[in-house]
Amino acid sequence: MALILLVGALVTILFKRIKQPLVLGYIIAGFLVGPHFNYLPNIVDHENIDTFAEIGVIMLLFSLGLEFSFKKLVKVGGAASITALVEIVFVGLGGYLTGYLLGWNQLDSLFLAGMLASSSTTIILKAFDELGLKSRQFAKVVFGVLVVEDIIVILLMVLLSTIAVTQQFQGSEILFTILKLGFFLVLWFLVGIYLLPAFIKKTKKWMDEETVVILSVGLCFGMVLLATQVGFSAELGAFVMGSLIAETVLAEKIEHVTLPIKQLFGTIFFVSVGMMIDPQAMYTYAFPIIAVTVLTLFGKFFFSALGALVSGQPLKQAIQIGSSMAQIGEFAFIVAALGLSLGVISEFLFPIAVGVSAITTFTTPYLIKLSEPLYNAIVNILPAKWVARLDAYAAETQQNKHNPLWKKMLRAYYGILAINSIMLVAIALLFKYAAIPFFESQIHQELWRNVISISAATLLASPFLWAILIKRINVKDGDDAVTSYYLNYSLAGISLHAIRFLVGIFLIGFFIDQLTTTRYALVVAVPIIVALLWLFSEKVQKIHQRIAQQFMSNLNERERLAYLQNKGAIELQQKNEEAKRHFQDWDAYVTELETGDTFQFAGMTLSELGWKQRYGIAVVYIRRNERIIHLPNGKQRILPHDKVGILGTEGQISELKLLFDQPGTQTDEGDDIDVNDIQLTKMRVTETNPYAGKTIKTSGIRKDLGGYIAGIERDAKRILNPSSSETIRANDIVWLVGNTHKINAYLKNHQGEFLEV
Repeated sequence: MALILLVGALVTILFKRIKQPLVLGYIIAGFLVGPHFNYLPNIVDHENIDTFAEIGVIMLLFSLGLEFSFKKLVKVGGAASITALVEIVFVGLGGYLTGYLLGWNQLDSLFLAGMLASSSTTIILKAFDELGLKSRQFAKVVFGVLVVEDIIVILLMVLLSTIAVTQQFQGSEILFTILKLGFFLVLWFLVGIYLLPAFIKKTKKWMDEETVVILSVGLCFGMVLLATQVGFSAELGAFVMGSLIAETVLAEKIEHVTLPIKQLFGTIFFVSVGMMIDPQAMYTYAFPIIAVTVLTLFGKFFFSALGALVSGQPLKQAIQIGSSMAQIGEFAFIVAALGLSLGVISEFLFPIAVGVSAITTFTTPYLIKLSEPLYNAIVNILPAKWVARLDAYAAETQQNKHNPLWKKMLRAYYGILAINSIMLVAIALLFKYAAIPFFESQIHQELWRNVISISAATLLASPFLWAILIKRINVKDGDDAVTSYYLNYSLAGISLHAIRFLVGIFLIGFFIDQLTTTRYALVVAVPIIVALLWLFSEKVQKIHQRIAQQFMSNLNERERLAYLQNKGAIELQQKNEEAKRHFQDWDAYVTELETGDTFQFAGMTLSELGWKQRYGIAVVYIRRNERIIHLPNGKQRILPHDKVGILGTEGQISELKLLFDQPGTQTDEGDDIDVNDIQLTKMRVTETNPYAGKTIKTSGIRKDLGGYIAGIERDAKRILNPSSSETIRANDIVWLVGNTHKINAYLKNHQGEFLEV
């Protein structure tokens, strides 16, 4: 331990000094204390190191789960999900074929595909920080892709470990594993979200740091034990428990207090990886390292960019996303370690993973820097018609984000059937393997034993049976009459009801079959279930509603508290998303830049800064502590730690961001305008409008409307954030951002001067 940690600390200091990822430093430290480097004392107690390394993997996955949250995957959106799926499927297939062409066995090729499935979050974040790209539009998609990659790699690890142990490669076996995994994931999620937040909420006042550490690590290892007992990997159990805790109000505190444990054992894991590096093996396998590196660089770039294009991203952003993803991450080492621990892969995969990781770590920043020149080169090479079609496809996809009523109905049905079916199956299995053996030992008469077991199981399962067969689905789409007809009388609605009823009958049949014989099912079980559901329909409905309400309350508790604490910022984010949709065709959006402790323009007013004239951007709000100053006038000052909302194009915002990153004092307040009082209105200026023929500065439009002109459309041209010297002309279409009350009052008193578009 002393040797591992001391050498690890020294190498870490060196790698921080040369600004390289710490993971590589840990691996090199492992090589220095490993059996293939003879100039330092070597680690000989490999058994204990393997145990510590396994704890390290468990804590790394637990920590990843804490940052994940199941709901984060939903918020990621379709663009990141599609991009990740396209990249993982095709790069994984490329990895498998590469192994096959190199003459490797089937498991080596499969594990290589798993190693290439994810990119490095650490390396990408570091590169974005150094290049100042975290606020760019494509960076947000990249972060979403990384989230999707993490969860898919977790599932791949479970599948790979199952295939490796069973040596079963048939499609039916893999399908059964996937279904089994899905069942347990949903079951753990439902039970965990129902019980865990409620327990933490009731005991929160006694939760000091010591108790939080003990509870959280105990829960982590408890889920690890449960996962291994049902045939999954320890890593999956740790990740699931982290994800469940991520939905509780103690998530940030648990993440903070368990960080040192993760760092300690995580360091030992990566050092143990480095101990397996054999320079002779890397030299021997130089050709496979080069081949896999080429696949990583070009395959991940091409398929990530292709996935981004398919998801509706513009060509430029797709190329930027592809350039960012071209490397392998820390999961490559975890996947390789899993294969070695199971004894199913060859030892040469480790030096290959290390070699590829080292090369792609150094190339990533350069690829990201070259993304824009590469885009320009590709645009010059591609036919103009292709580029125009790609841009049109991206614009259409971005605008078509509203789900129709049919999709809402399907989501509602899927939710009811999936959640309640999982609970019914879980109750049936619980009775089959636990309750019924107990009844058999206590009740000797078969009739009474079956009556009691069926009655007890039905009583427990009745809320979920009621939900599948009877629960009404309410889908709101603005017109209740249309919704009612669509749900009850249209062919689609009738078909959904029929499918739902058939699924319910099938589940009841499965439920009964797990409890008793067919004869007792027909004579006893069906009448009992029907009678109970009919007699206690209202009570069962209330029980199900209480269960559902408690579950949703626990699920949303953290967001509710965060919303109450930061309501203004959340509403502001919604406004920013709305503005992004409106300005999609302008290649513009609203982003937030934060000022540091000191900066060169501290205390200056917006008029003195002249950002609009110099950069063409507009400041739409200033967020200061708990206060938000909307539509600040020229007298407002920029202070340290202000969060400034900027409207502009990607190029304009990137140029302005350089100022925020430069070092450089203070005072003060503004108009109190609620975020809900701000309106974005698109109007045409008539010839009778008093503003026509005047410049924006002399027109007095800011004073009249309590806002400003964000854009002008004129003769099929667009002017974003026009300067104050720009003249307003008749027939101009202007985008007004202003106080709702002032705009409405002005339009009411000056009818005919503006025409709504």
